[in-house]
Amino acid sequence: MVGGGITGFIGAIHLRAALMENRIELVCGCFSSNTEVSRQSGSVYCLPEERIYSTYQEMFEKEMLLSEEERMNFVTIVTPNKHHFEPAMMALERGIHVVLDKPMTFSLEEAKVLQRKVEETGLVLALTHVYSGYPAVKEMKARIAAGELGKLRRIYVEYPQGWLAGRIEIEKGNNAGWRTDPKSSGKAGCMGDIGTHAWHLCEYVSGLKVEEMCAELNTFVPGRPIDDDGTAMMRMEQGVKALLAASQIAAGESNNINIRVYGEKGGLQWIQEDPNILYLKTSDDPEQIIHIGRDRSYLGKNTQWNVRTPGGHPEGFIEAFANIYRNFALTVAAQKAEEQPTPEMLDFPNVYDGVRGMQFIETIVKAGWDDEAKWVKWVE
Repeated sequence: MVGGGITGFIGAIHLRAALMENRIELVCGCFSSNTEVSRQSGSVYCLPEERIYSTYQEMFEKEMLLSEEERMNFVTIVTPNKHHFEPAMMALERGIHVVLDKPMTFSLEEAKVLQRKVEETGLVLALTHVYSGYPAVKEMKARIAAGELGKLRRIYVEYPQGWLAGRIEIEKGNNAGWRTDPKSSGKAGCMGDIGTHAWHLCEYVSGLKVEEMCAELNTFVPGRPIDDDGTAMMRMEQGVKALLAASQIAAGESNNINIRVYGEKGGLQWIQEDPNILYLKTSDDPEQIIHIGRDRSYLGKNTQWNVRTPGGHPEGFIEAFANIYRNFALTVAAQKAEEQPTPEMLDFPNVYDGVRGMQFIETIVKAGWDDEAKWVKWVE
């Protein structure tokens, strides 16, 4: 791991998720830019002292001196956005696969360089757009692809949070500081942090790409140098229209990401705060509640592949992360064995999703801050 120390937030989620299937073992890491925090974290994670590193540069250098059987196979990078690119490139240059938290890089230019390196090396890069890992979301995607809703017309996706309703970044003891600092997060705040999740969910379930958008970005909290709220109207392939809203100043909200997709025949809805349920709505029949769980014959093959527990037993955020890690690990293992990964194994966000995510940020920033702009074409 790079990042993921005991003083962080999301790194602990990554670690628990990665270890869930017993296919992955934590063998080394530089867990913080603070040497003492890295050392303490590695000790808590039960690593030998010689595999706990002060810098990720030292980690890559010393790991490459070990035998192929002993050194790391892949690296997970869970750091502020500005520290994604360099360790990812160092890994790929040394033949090491990569898992990256989103957004993939600090800038679109960096994302394109990573894409070229992945294509050049043939290595595997996974991006943790976690909401695509939920079984109910995969069921939604499968039913849409099967034409259950007919021709798609309209998508609504929203992600309201309230944790930045006040300027907590000037306080200590939270991770709001770098997330609201353009020098660490990049040019987007709310839209880079959670808007990218909403956008990816929209494209993932529909199988369609955004082509242009009209947007408004806002900074509601005085003194904050970056967006903390925004809305976008999006024109997608095949004439589908989408409305995206993301906010981190929606006081009282936690992580209420949800999506509704409507076609000629009906609609599907998923709400992350009730993650094991999918709602199917049609004009002529009562609303159906589709429960997610193991051994439910009405669920698709890929949904069942990503379900762990019987119906009625909740699966959630960490399990969705674990699905990404499990599928990534199986793909890496298949590649090592010179075998073809199955479509189920390959169902995780990759470097191309990462590039599109950075293009989303570029496009919505261009559209959202330019008062003269109406519709902006997707930035390539």
